[in-house]
Amino acid sequence: MRVTDFTVRASDGSSRSLDAFAGRVLLIVNTASRCGFTPQYAGLEQLQRRYGDRGFGVLAFPCNQFGGQEPGDAAEIARFCATQYNVSFPVFARLEVNGAAASPLFEHLKAAAPGLLGSKRIKWNFTKFLVDRGGAVVSRHAPTARPEDLAAAIEALL
Repeated sequence: MRVTDFTVRASDGSSRSLDAFAGRVLLIVNTASRCGFTPQYAGLEQLQRRYGDRGFGVLAFPCNQFGGQEPGDAAEIARFCATQYNVSFPVFARLEVNGAAASPLFEHLKAAAPGLLGSKRIKWNFTKFLVDRGGAVVSRHAPTARPEDLAAAIEALL
């Protein structure tokens, strides 16, 4: 399967096919607005602005599974992202990335790019998955990886 084969929930609750992003290099991130890594929204937006016109896009998926750091509803999350970080990339509906209710998209991402020592479980907010233009998962990056540190990898795929 390709990442673009999945359908997810948009922040308004509607279904959205990721096929709309076919042919683009993607950085898919599980996010939270009350996390120590939340300032990475600024770096993600910089990547979006720097490479967006070359076929790159950030896709943010809020998650409340780590320390309850994304408690808001879709409207609150969208307002936070717009007012605090002026994000221009899509912020989808909140989802789960681990466990029985994990999103099929994140199950695919974890299987395609396991973490340290082959672990599939996402350990914290702001885990990042880099996807090539064909929808294949290329790499997984820990929450501590700053968005700007991924610029060379993104450029290589563009």
